[in-house]
Amino acid sequence: MGLFGNIFGGNSEAKEETSFPWKAVDSEGKLNEIDAVSQEKLCVIFKHSTRCGISKMALRQFEKEAEIEEEKLAFYYLDLINYRSLSQQIAERYQVMHESPQVIFVKNGKVIAHDSHSGIDAEKIKQFV
Repeated sequence: MGLFGNIFGGNSEAKEETSFPWKAVDSEGKLNEIDAVSQEKLCVIFKHSTRCGISKMALRQFEKEAEIEEEKLAFYYLDLINYRSLSQQIAERYQVMHESPQVIFVKNGKVIAHDSHSGIDAEKIKQFV
């Protein structure tokens, strides 16, 4: 199953695609990449449960509202169903309690903000770029 199939569909859901510039968090190496990239850009990690309607709504709203400035921002996406152990690694590495849906802002290898559920707001990105 491709990245976008993993993002929007479980095994029985219809597949949807997005043009949003997500980079999949699918290995511990991606966490190291986030730390490295965050030295130059704000990294945004979106943790999404593909089985949760609230998470799906939050993801769609985030994509709709976010202003994509790839020279200043890097967007990372974690499929919690397929990569639950990476979610735990994120919680430990960045000292942020796991929630879903959740958005985490990383700069210089450190979390500068995070929100979950109705607190997820793409407009907050403007505070940090």
